[in-house]
Amino acid sequence: MTSSAEQPAVEELLGRLIERGYRFVHPRDERGEVIAVVGVRAHGTVVDVIRLDAEDDVTAMRLPGDEPDILKPARALWRTSGSMPDVVDAVLTLADDAFAVDRRAVHGCWVSDGQRRAKFVLATA
Repeated sequence: MTSSAEQPAVEELLGRLIERGYRFVHPRDERGEVIAVVGVRAHGTVVDVIRLDAEDDVTAMRLPGDEPDILKPARALWRTSGSMPDVVDAVLTLADDAFAVDRRAVHGCWVSDGQRRAKFVLATA
């Protein structure tokens, strides 16, 4: 078992995800309080999502590109959870083409809802 002194810093782990193309949003509750830090990376025919609720409570998923709600998906192609170092390592070793669902690439954009929240909206054409 490794000690916490040997674990990568949170900033280093987030930097690895950003280098891989993750963009981060901070979903908020009705009062405007941040409820999580969520990283999203749309590529190929899938969307990768990593949700950080705490350093020891992290969930990552690979979702089909047509999943309508990436924060509460109905189905996931791959999922893991655990501590931040373990989950980030698993995400970064996952092949980009693993679990491709079809040949259509994922296209969309982040749209603000005007209340300091954003949602990823899939392009329809």
